[in-house]
This record gives sequence, C-alpha cells and structure tokens, in this order.
Amino acid sequence: MGGADKALLTLAGRPLLSHVLERLEPQVDRVLISANGDPARLAGFGCPVVGDAVPMGPLAGVLACLRRAADMGATHLVTVPVDTPFLPGDLVPQLLLAALAAPEGLALARDDLRDHPATAIWPVGLITALESHLGEGGAKVTGFTRAHQAATARFPDPAAFDNLNTPGDLARAEALLKGRG
Repeated sequence: MGGADKALLTLAGRPLLSHVLERLEPQVDRVLISANGDPARLAGFGCPVVGDAVPMGPLAGVLACLRRAADMGATHLVTVPVDTPFLPGDLVPQLLLAALAAPEGLALARDDLRDHPATAIWPVGLITALESHLGEGGAKVTGFTRAHQAATARFPDPAAFDNLNTPGDLARAEALLKGRG
C-alpha cells in the first residue's frame, strides 16, 4: 500500500479500522489497538493504543496487548489484522469454543483453504511463554502457535479473512461493498 497506514485507508468512505471495529466490538468487552508510532493518529477510534516494548513484528504486538489485557483483568485476548474488514460475526464465540480443545487454550481461525494465525484467541497465561519465545529470537506467529498446539476454529468462508494488502485488493473490496448496497 505504498507505506500508507492501513488502519486509516478508506473503504466505502470509512477507515479500514472502523470496519474491523464494527465487526469485533459486539463480540468483545474491550478493544485495544496494537500500533507503533504516534498513537494520536488513532485517538479518534476511542480505544487504547498499545505500542510494542521492542518492535519485533506481530508477536511483539500480541505480547504488549496480552500484558495490557492482564493488567485490565482480562483472561484472554483476541487478535485480528486491521486489514480484514469482513470478519465473521461469530468469530469470538467460535474461537472460544475451539480454545476449549487446546492444551493451553490458544486457538486460531481457519477457513477451508488455510490457517489465519493472526486471527486468534490468546490466554493471558501465555505471557511468559511468549516472552521466552521472543527472547530466543522467535518472531513467526505460526512458530509459536504450532509449538503451543493451537486449536483451530473453522469458518466456511475464506473471504471473511481476506487481507487487503494491495490497492487492487482494496478496489475489489470496494466493488464488493457497492454490490451489497
């Protein structure tokens, strides 16, 4: 996207982050935004912005938010990418159900084609393990989720997890939304 802040790119006249919040907020108690850089750019969304202690990729953001969630008294954290505006309306309940079958309560989304490890539910009890993983240089989300035997919540519609990574992806999403209107 040419270095643009994905959260603020517009889809159907609204920032991508607004679409994700619209899908996620009815399913959770509170929302944290994991973002590095100036948090003021996201102040208008009404959610606390949590930066990484040490920027090391998505897992560092998960760790920072897990710590904040634990401080807030939460038992779990749900993560979703900011560029997935079509998330399922039953995402969190399905992740919670899948987590019941996981040895450590970690579960991620899966559609009929592939896993979506950035869309997951993380128990705050994994903070120490995640700190160790990152301290040992582990940066891949899939490396951590596999090592901790994450369960999968299955969703039938791969389009629900479409990442808008290019201007073409954004244009297709715009056309899809116009077709629904």
